[in-house]
Amino acid sequence: MKLALCNEVLADRPFDLQCEAAAAIGCTGLELAPFTLADDPFTLDETAAVRLAVIARGHGLAISSLHWLLKAPAGLSISTADAAVRARTLDLMRRLVAFAAACGAPVLVHGSPAQRSPAAGQMLQDALARSEEAWAHIAPVAAAHGVVYCIEPLSPAETPVINTLVQAATVVDRIGSPALRTMFDLSAASQSESEPVHEVLARFIASGHVAHVQLNDRNRCGPGQGDTPVAPVLRVLQQAGYAGWMALEPFDYHPDPMSCAALSAAYVRGILEALR
Repeated sequence: MKLALCNEVLADRPFDLQCEAAAAIGCTGLELAPFTLADDPFTLDETAAVRLAVIARGHGLAISSLHWLLKAPAGLSISTADAAVRARTLDLMRRLVAFAAACGAPVLVHGSPAQRSPAAGQMLQDALARSEEAWAHIAPVAAAHGVVYCIEPLSPAETPVINTLVQAATVVDRIGSPALRTMFDLSAASQSESEPVHEVLARFIASGHVAHVQLNDRNRCGPGQGDTPVAPVLRVLQQAGYAGWMALEPFDYHPDPMSCAALSAAYVRGILEALR
């Protein structure tokens, strides 16, 4: 298992200093949010990807993954009935798949709750159907670039579109592409799943649906900064022989971004050491 830090935690500093900080707390990867790299992620190209990958490697890091794909620019949506907005959104998704491949990231995580939720007056089933069409569109693009595109189940507080691993896995199975899978976010799962989350994870790791993991607390702080159990999740991953990335993804940076990142990394590394 490999530990990464989601870079928006340290987005107040230049990219090279983000890398320096991530390496200092024991991470070997950085998960990138495109909106932290450019005001308009449409401008992110292969040249930018290679430059970032070189900087990261200089600090002993890999670019592990991309996430929060559609936060910027404003106005994107995969669930909209507006054909122009939909086309623009799909265009960015294709560009980000190419960008991920160019910087060596094997995984993209499609969270972006606001950009898949139903618009005012739109039925949930319509938003679900249009979202699934978008994921079906991007699957062959991801396959062509040799990356995996993950549908992220999110909490009902964020979106009504795909809240549980079984819902995400059902979409993945209907589309039927090996380049389209799902992932596990500890905070979201702790708010959405009706069973103990490590038991749900164990099933979907075993089935091959889960291709990525994000660690955080139900309270949206870092892992270990609340009462959400982390050890059972890491034990499941260890027992399954999971060799992918675990990204630290707090949303509430308590007491400050760097301290939050360092505490989270130390907590997870401590559990991993105990499990060994």
